[in-house]
Amino acid sequence: MTERTRETGEPADALVLAVDGGASKTDVWIVAADGSVLGTARGGGSNHQFSGLDGAMDALGSAIEAALGTAGLEPRTRPAAAVGAYCLAGVDLPVDEERLRQAIGARGWSGTILLRNDTMAVLRAGSRSGWGVGLVCGSGLNCAGLGPDGSVERFPSLAELSGDFTPGGSWLGVRALGLALRAGDGRGGPTVLSELVPAHFGLSDPEAVLSAVYTGALDYGRLFELARVCLDAAGGGDTAAAAAAALLADEVVTMANAIIGRLGVAGDEVEVVLGGGVFDSAYAAFGEQVEAGVRAVAPKARFRRLEAPPVLGAALLGLDALGAPDGAGLHLRSTAPAAEPAAGG
Repeated sequence: MTERTRETGEPADALVLAVDGGASKTDVWIVAADGSVLGTARGGGSNHQFSGLDGAMDALGSAIEAALGTAGLEPRTRPAAAVGAYCLAGVDLPVDEERLRQAIGARGWSGTILLRNDTMAVLRAGSRSGWGVGLVCGSGLNCAGLGPDGSVERFPSLAELSGDFTPGGSWLGVRALGLALRAGDGRGGPTVLSELVPAHFGLSDPEAVLSAVYTGALDYGRLFELARVCLDAAGGGDTAAAAAAALLADEVVTMANAIIGRLGVAGDEVEVVLGGGVFDSAYAAFGEQVEAGVRAVAPKARFRRLEAPPVLGAALLGLDALGAPDGAGLHLRSTAPAAEPAAGG
């Protein structure tokens, strides 16, 4: 008789479909119960808040079928895996979870659907204790926490609508253009962003960038690329750029400390996992400000920069749900593919 796992009722050698879906990219791994990665694929963005529910499902489907193909499996077999761990940007409110769960279920990709916000993948991939706080600062900003008792705390992360004053690298990029414009029209002081911002797009001046975005010649989303330009300028000593980065760091600290307080772990050795392109920049002062601000509330906090791809966290969550032995997770960590560079900042 085939051995069956405790949690899922699926065969012990069943597959995990691990998905990390964001606004700009979707990573999919096909993972065996022993932690071996059988196939991988990267597709386009799958955040339903940007592309709509059908568009998000189509993007997921393309990436999943590509990953199954690299694993040597029939892409159209349903279900493709016993457990699907879908860690997706845009799982912010109960209505998001309800809609996404129904849409994913209709596609039949996996027998079990494990649906999480993508911040939880970052936390699971980076934490060694099994609990802590995950901070993601890339195009967007989000924070979630898992307590030692299994309790979960998080934010909706819907930009200004949910009270986020500086919602991530997208805000920082738009801010960079604003600072460049203000330097030219008298509302702000001088900044190297006046030259760096238009140069990034091969345009003559900040006003030309503004006009290109306004007329649609330059997609608004491309302004998010300026987050890295702003951080580089801050690293070079530009006062205006450094002030903008400091505002964003303050918001990161505020979110992390709120989660730590809600979990009641300020006095513990809480792991804080830092993920996202803003933390990967060469501007060290940003991370230093975040760490100092969090340690003011949680002095024993231990910080980990996420070096693995977040989809690793989705795979580990899937192995957890599959009831795989501890050795499977260790094998996965030691043999998993390295993170691919993300586009933009």
